[in-house]
Amino acid sequence: MFKHRYISVLLLIAAMGIGYFAWHEQTTHGRFAFKLGLDLSGGSHLEYNADTSSVPSNQINDSLSALQQVIERRVNAFGVGEPVVQVARGGALGNGDYRLIVELPGVADVNQAIAMIGQTPTLDFKLVKPGMENNLTLSGTTTEGAAVSVLNPDAFVETGLTGTYLSGASLQFGNGSGALQTEPVVQVKFNPAGAKMFSDITTQNVGHEIAIFLDNNLISAPVVREPITNGTAIISGSFTAQSAKALATNLNLGALPVPITLASTQTIGASLGSSAVHAGVLAALIGLLAVALFMILWYRLPGLVAAVALGVYVVLMLALFMLIPVVLTAAGIAGFILSVGLAVDANILIAERMKEELAAGKDATAAITDGFARAWSAIRDSNTAHIIAAVILFWMGTSVIRGFALVFGLGVIVSLFSAITVSRTFLLALGLNTDKPLGRFLMRSGLTK
Repeated sequence: MFKHRYISVLLLIAAMGIGYFAWHEQTTHGRFAFKLGLDLSGGSHLEYNADTSSVPSNQINDSLSALQQVIERRVNAFGVGEPVVQVARGGALGNGDYRLIVELPGVADVNQAIAMIGQTPTLDFKLVKPGMENNLTLSGTTTEGAAVSVLNPDAFVETGLTGTYLSGASLQFGNGSGALQTEPVVQVKFNPAGAKMFSDITTQNVGHEIAIFLDNNLISAPVVREPITNGTAIISGSFTAQSAKALATNLNLGALPVPITLASTQTIGASLGSSAVHAGVLAALIGLLAVALFMILWYRLPGLVAAVALGVYVVLMLALFMLIPVVLTAAGIAGFILSVGLAVDANILIAERMKEELAAGKDATAAITDGFARAWSAIRDSNTAHIIAAVILFWMGTSVIRGFALVFGLGVIVSLFSAITVSRTFLLALGLNTDKPLGRFLMRSGLTK
């Protein structure tokens, strides 16, 4: 009995400490404050069409995954808290065009959000055909009759070396002698695969020009003087220090492997998000109070213990939300409220088993021990089914469904601890004796048939 009382005191102290930590972090907007999703904090929702028409069918999934990673890097570089970037397919059966969905919590200005995504520059290295060095452009006229120069498509040969093989880019000064010593240039470094490709290209084309294209515009066409095997290249042109630095930054964020065009935008105001938060919190409080009141009125002392264990459960869940961290959405709050019901469900099973043990004439300690033991198989099986469902939803669902599944799954796991360990420890710590009047009133009046 003493051991259980000691553990119970430690559990209560730990729960109060964790509760104070959660309250302090949230009220002071500390490092571990709750991370709210777009529907609760407000922000921007952007949808882009992804053009996969020029991508081989067996490479579409890889290209879309790379697109998602590039956009995530670009958004994260601006410090947006908990952005959501995902690829989906349109159509009722998921067989339509591919779409890139970007949610930016806290970014209410759609134009700012679009600027964050932007169009990262495309970088291409092409060979200039021998004898075409002086014919890189063609003369032409616009519809208004103005003379223009356009690139000669017959002057270049694709190499397959693009910005997707870059590992980094940086601003440098100096690309020659004289005035060029202070010229802003961009030095790019290739990843191992790109370095091998660049080495082969320069080795096989010494004395020939390699054209460098940025966003399909010819920037420069330097002559290869010697093989370049160190995996670096210099991009020079009419750069200022500021424009060269901006180019290096954009290249570091990654080139888009799949072209995207903006399809739709949506802004969720902060006031709407705040209303959703308040509604969710109110629903959670009402649900907790109603369940606790029911347990206490129906099961007396075991019901009170279950209500206390439920409080420990809530505190642990809130701490997990902060520490993992979990991005809370309206669906996630719904999953949390549903998991509260499951936590109480386990306590009801235990209480009913204890009722049967008391009816069989066992004392309180034996009824508690045997009641928990007999209820465990049913609790285990039902919660295992819930966890499997949560895993499937998280694996196959969209971001909203995943938020629900994550919170629901965590709730099921924590509820097992609160129902089996916390409730049992508290009941055994009380050391009630059903042979005495108080013990009979607190235990038997709530549990006997």
